[in-house]
Amino acid sequence: MAAPVLRWGCPGTRWVLAGVGGGVRHRRGASIGSTPNPTREQSTVAQKPLHTAQNPRKGEHKWAAVVGLEIHAQISSNSKLFSGSQVCFAAPPNSLVSFFDASLPGTLPVLNRRCVEAAVMTGLALNCHINKKSSFDRKHYFYADLPAGYQITQQRLPIAANGSLAYSVCVGKKRGQLVSKRVRIKQIQLEQDSGKSLHDDLRAQTLIDLNRAGVGLLEVVLEPDLSCGEEAAAVVRELQLILQTLGTSQANMAEGQLRVDANISVHHPGEPLGIRTEVKNLNSIRFLAKAIDYEIQRQINELEAGGKILNETRSFDCKLGCTVPMRDKEGKQDYRFMPEPNLPPLVLYDSTTLPAGADSQQVINIDQIRDMLPELPSVTREQLVQQYGLLPEHSFTLLNEVGLLEFFQNVIKETRAEPKKVASWVLNTFLGYLKQQNLTVSESPVTPSALAELLDLLERKAISSSVAKQVFQELWRGQGKTAAQIVSEQKLDLLQDPAALEQLCLATMEEHPQVVVDVKKGNPRAINKLIGLVRKATLSRADPALIKDILEKRLWS
Repeated sequence: MAAPVLRWGCPGTRWVLAGVGGGVRHRRGASIGSTPNPTREQSTVAQKPLHTAQNPRKGEHKWAAVVGLEIHAQISSNSKLFSGSQVCFAAPPNSLVSFFDASLPGTLPVLNRRCVEAAVMTGLALNCHINKKSSFDRKHYFYADLPAGYQITQQRLPIAANGSLAYSVCVGKKRGQLVSKRVRIKQIQLEQDSGKSLHDDLRAQTLIDLNRAGVGLLEVVLEPDLSCGEEAAAVVRELQLILQTLGTSQANMAEGQLRVDANISVHHPGEPLGIRTEVKNLNSIRFLAKAIDYEIQRQINELEAGGKILNETRSFDCKLGCTVPMRDKEGKQDYRFMPEPNLPPLVLYDSTTLPAGADSQQVINIDQIRDMLPELPSVTREQLVQQYGLLPEHSFTLLNEVGLLEFFQNVIKETRAEPKKVASWVLNTFLGYLKQQNLTVSESPVTPSALAELLDLLERKAISSSVAKQVFQELWRGQGKTAAQIVSEQKLDLLQDPAALEQLCLATMEEHPQVVVDVKKGNPRAINKLIGLVRKATLSRADPALIKDILEKRLWS
């Protein structure tokens, strides 16, 4: 039996989350993670939203959907889980493969300390119980991208179990109200990734790239507490934020660093749970929500048409927007789980059980890792609400968009404008321009300093709100000019001479006597029309509040 040695693997450089598109095509072999568990299929969960094929008529039964997720996150480490091979995305095929990765006879696994620490830190952040003793198992199946014929995982005794994850979904007619929910976490386990199969249909051949074989994964298994695609998407996004905050995974779905398998079934409330299908290898949050909602509706339509649901594995075709069969599970594969003979049990310690004189390089202290936990996204959101008086939904948006919170905080530091006004500009105007041109925050031509200067001009009433938006548009063009320079060159500043503004108001009243009559008759819209006419005459360079004051004095004097 191999000695209990831990190998160091420093986390690599963290990457900015890119847009999600197509992902890594996974193997066609056995499913990842746990074997099908009958007790999980029949677990009792509180049913929340109900799905129907259409608006139910009188006497018709509603349907309840049950969704469970298995999430695979690639651990941020420079080397693989059991070998010293480097981990690097898009490296030349088969250029990062050690003898152990290729499963040459006589090679033995050496556990990566960094991966263990990442698993413990993730478990603590997800409110899990950390098992001080966990073990590794072999999961046997045969496929070309798994050269050993088995995968090393933690089926029986995982490193963490019995946790929970809080998340929020939008409800209401305008989707403006946030409702907090919680999903239970069954377990978190360490396991190896497989290689990558590249299918060349033109030449009718499959090529194997083992660069990914042996890369460390965290498998997070959720209890079936979800009921729709929106909830699943919210859970995965929240987990993605937590992993990125911890630094335990870059969780870049576009690079296959976060992949999701969804188990879905439908049933009538009060009746036994239905037969489930598994939709595998979902590598986009948007496609995850679409796949689950489609599969729920497909099962409902099938059952209402008198058909039956097969216990099968399906994939999501993003072009067609539907799930398609991959293989059925009628003949369930026997993975022949057995203890991994070349790895002893993984023993962790806390401050009370740490042996005296223990080598800190050879043991892992749970309490020490707990003390290193950073501020989690949920705490950051609460602080944003309390410190700046933001709405909860605004705090979610600031965190969900990569780099947006840092941009907002930098603007706050450099402007005298109220935080709520800053948030409004960042979330509406700034984010709107980003979305319109499909840019990330780091690619924005408008810097926090530039926006802060613009907001200062608006705060001291040097420009109007409409002019501020016009100046922002000029800033977005990236011509290297400051907000003050744009205002000065285009003469967009507000009129500061009260006498000149009063003359404009009098002239407008003389040119539109009927509007003046309407105002005096008590028409509330007429005064706004006069204000608009004055602003038009000043090319929007006058403060509407000041115009109103002058008009009211003249009208009723």
